[in-house]
This record gives sequence, structure tokens and C-alpha cells, in this order.
Amino acid sequence: MDSQFTIVLPDSGVLAQICGTNDRNLQLIENHLGVPVFTRGNELSLETEDVNIREQFKFIIDRIVDEISDSGESGTDMVVSILNAGDSNSFNSRENFISIPGGKSRIYPKTRNQAELISAFRKSELVFACGPAGSGKTFLAVAEALRLLLSHKVSKIILTRPIVEAGESLGFLPGDLQEKVNPYLRPLYDSMNACIAHDIMHRLTENGIIETAPLAYMRGRSLNNCVVILDEAQNTTVEQMKMFLTRMGENSRVFITGDITQTDLPKRTPSGLLHALKVLADIPEISIINLDETDVVRSELVRKIVQAYQNEQECQ
Repeated sequence: MDSQFTIVLPDSGVLAQICGTNDRNLQLIENHLGVPVFTRGNELSLETEDVNIREQFKFIIDRIVDEISDSGESGTDMVVSILNAGDSNSFNSRENFISIPGGKSRIYPKTRNQAELISAFRKSELVFACGPAGSGKTFLAVAEALRLLLSHKVSKIILTRPIVEAGESLGFLPGDLQEKVNPYLRPLYDSMNACIAHDIMHRLTENGIIETAPLAYMRGRSLNNCVVILDEAQNTTVEQMKMFLTRMGENSRVFITGDITQTDLPKRTPSGLLHALKVLADIPEISIINLDETDVVRSELVRKIVQAYQNEQECQ
């Protein structure tokens, strides 16, 4: 077996972006792999017969090239996030990214917890994803739901959330049910628009393949052959959560997302999400993934805000 493994890049400019300023990115990659990486023209190569290291090397470079192609970003922070999101056993796994048929681009985890969340989506019918704003829980749930739908693994996506707002009930809002609910589910639509073309999303919505409904409208339904995303689950009551969980039917996947630090329920009303996490913790078929401030990728400022509030709560 030839010990040299070479990756040919589109041009020397891409190679320069991968290497980074003063080859800083290249040094990070070398430290992670534990072997030196050589450059020549538009080629990257290393000397090893270890198949695992070769696969990691190819996956890392492919990811960096994708990021450069999608956003033009090639900074050290991006490379660090790629290296932190995987390990020697998962870099080449199909569970390490989400590829949506007809989607805008592959979706990769930015942190190790996000990688665990993607893996949980693949192995469990019911997944709880808990974490602060910007940690990627809702975006990844939407992306995986679209992958399942557009791969014809399910026939429908249902988006729901509890309607908990101060001073205004759903019935007093203008428009039909769809128009009343849509503002509450805007974050989910934004995530979908980031994953697939707007015309595809519009067609799926118009045809009822992507359905939206308030949580209260789930009562009495059996949800078969679909993916259901319950967002803002921290605002469910215990009774609502039990009702929702018992709607699961044949070939259904349920992704529940929430931030237990931002509950809008009335005082002394226990959160259905917190209750469910305790009651269901010992069921092995259910995955519970906890993200934290280290998983916030929305912006560095949001990460600092989340950390500041977390520190303040711990001091109380």
C-alpha cells in the first residue's frame, strides 16, 4: 500500500485559504491528525498507511472546502469548529452531516454536541434537544426533517409549538388559522429557507406536505409517516406534553426542542419539558441531548450574553 495520500484541490487559491495566514490552519490540522501535511501547487498530501487518518484528513479538507464555497469563510475559528465537531470514530460517518436532496448545501455540526444531536436524530424515534438560543437545536431538527421528507422516508412534516403569549390569545389575532400561527413558527420557516430554495418550500407548504398547527390542535390525532417538530417545548404544561407524546404513530419521528431557561408559563405552572426529561430519562429508545453556551454559533456576542445570564443565575 502506497503510504502517500494526496488530495487535489480546484486551484492554488483554495489551497492558500485552507492553509490560512502563516499556515495557522494547516498547523491545527497537523496537530489534530498527528502527522505532517505537505503542500505543492494545488495539492495537499500526507504520509501514512492508517486508513482512519486518511479518512479524517479527507473529511476535514472536504468540509473546509464546502465552508469556503458556501460562505467564503476560511478563518481559524471555522477550522477549530470543524475539528471540535468530530472524533476519530465519527469523522467519516454518514451521521456527521445532513445532506438534503435538492438542498442548498451539506449541513455540518459546528460542535461536538451538535454532532451528537445529528447522530441522535438518526437512531431514535423521539429526540429531546435542549439548549440556549443560537445553539443550533431548532435548525438541525428542521434540516433533518427536510432530509427525511425529501429522501421519501416520510410523507409529511408537522411544525407545532405551544401558544403562550402575554395579553393576547390566538383567537383575537387576524386571519385564518394558518395566518394566526405562522408568526409563532417564523424561526422554523427561517431555518427551512436556509436549507432549501424558497420555491420548494412554498410548494411543499401549499400542498400541505409541510403543515403548521398550534399544539392544542394535536389532541385526538394519530401522527403516522411524518416528522413532527415541537418547538419552544419549555412552554408546554405537563398535560400538554403527555398529550403530544402519545400522538406518535407508525413510522413517525418526533423532535422536541426547547430552552429550559426561558419559560413563559404562568408562575407555579410546571414545565412539561422539564417533567418529561425527568420521567423519560431511563427509556433507552429516547435520546436526550443537552447543548450549552459552548454550542452557541449564532455569534460570539450571543455566546457571551448566554454565558453572562448563566453566571448570574448560578450566583443567585
